[in-house]
Amino acid sequence: MTAALFVVIALMALFGAPIFVVILALSLLGFHLAGVPLQVIAVEIYRISDTPLLLALPLFTLAGYLLAESRTSTRLVNLTQALLGWMPGGLSIIAFLTCAFFTAFTGASGVTIVAVGALLYPALMQVGYGERFSLGLVTTSGSLGLLLAPSLPLILYGIIAQQLGVGESFTIQQLFLAGILPALLMILLLSAWSLWVNRRQHIGLQKFSADELKRALWDARWELPLPVLVIGGIYGGVFAVSETAAVIALYVLIVEVLIYREISLKALPAIVSKSMCMVGGIILILGVSLAMTNVLVDAEIPTRAFELIQRHIDSRWTFLILLNIFLLLLGAILDIFSAIVIMVPIILPVAVAYGIHPIHLGIIFLANMQIGYFTPPVGMNLFIASYRFDKPVTELYMAALPFMAVLIVALLLITYLPWLSLALV
Repeated sequence: MTAALFVVIALMALFGAPIFVVILALSLLGFHLAGVPLQVIAVEIYRISDTPLLLALPLFTLAGYLLAESRTSTRLVNLTQALLGWMPGGLSIIAFLTCAFFTAFTGASGVTIVAVGALLYPALMQVGYGERFSLGLVTTSGSLGLLLAPSLPLILYGIIAQQLGVGESFTIQQLFLAGILPALLMILLLSAWSLWVNRRQHIGLQKFSADELKRALWDARWELPLPVLVIGGIYGGVFAVSETAAVIALYVLIVEVLIYREISLKALPAIVSKSMCMVGGIILILGVSLAMTNVLVDAEIPTRAFELIQRHIDSRWTFLILLNIFLLLLGAILDIFSAIVIMVPIILPVAVAYGIHPIHLGIIFLANMQIGYFTPPVGMNLFIASYRFDKPVTELYMAALPFMAVLIVALLLITYLPWLSLALV
């Protein structure tokens, strides 16, 4: 009977049942086999919904969706181009910085490729960058910024890790700090590679203009305080994370609806509905996954997994390289939110047993997920870019591979130099 139920659940997953339904079915089956009352599922869902930090998720998500629906991306591109357009290879650096900022607020949901990539791709082609290079840049930059506050995946990892209570305790503020140096390393290496690969090409430069910079600063005057609010609010200790999210959401709402008036009051309910549907899905998956975590803990799955791995792998460094390979493959086939809520409860206890700090593991995990978004053959960003720019997906594979290689170098540095993640913490 039990085997038959497992087969049914596997078939549900195979034929596209929602991920939360599959996890919930496994949780119910696990508790039933353990003789635990099934009411514990409802208790777990209530427990996670009662977490104060969870308030930050819908508020930051709403702010990101509002920014994506406005002309913020245009203003940011114009501003960074006025600042850096005079530099050789400046537009590629502009692209990395703009995409990182945008993804930090919107999450790696493909919004950056659609909103910012649509502006950057023709601009890169116009000034003389090659088509393959331009396609690769906008495709891979769509997930650049996952490690920067107020990234939703960072918050979600922090919530789950705190709920597990494994290893050294940490705060979300510390997790945000931990992502700064690794994110800057990725941007720096990508920028250096872009300058090197285009060094022999005569790419048009934009003459620096103080008047144009003033215009761009004036146009983006209401977006410029956003990083200050995040950095000052969270890192400065002025606000808690949830309070910062409320301030950011209210600020963006006022700016986009009442000041810029780029989002009408009539369109606002649809945007709110769309953003909250996404958040509702995340919270539902999170609640049933924590119930599933209890099943795994009761069955001593993490302990047994560690003992099994330790019999074959006695080196922390070997474990880390195998973990990276596994996470890259995982990131290519599973969306980031599902990957976090399903795998972190299993991986974190094992990693801590190998002496890996939970914060360091979080940065490694998300860095892999960032690369997984454009890992062939099924990385999500590849298909979004293929649809957006009307290019064969095989062409996107070839365009993304050089950028992927650069980011894998950054990933190895992040993995084997823990101080990159822990120095600011």
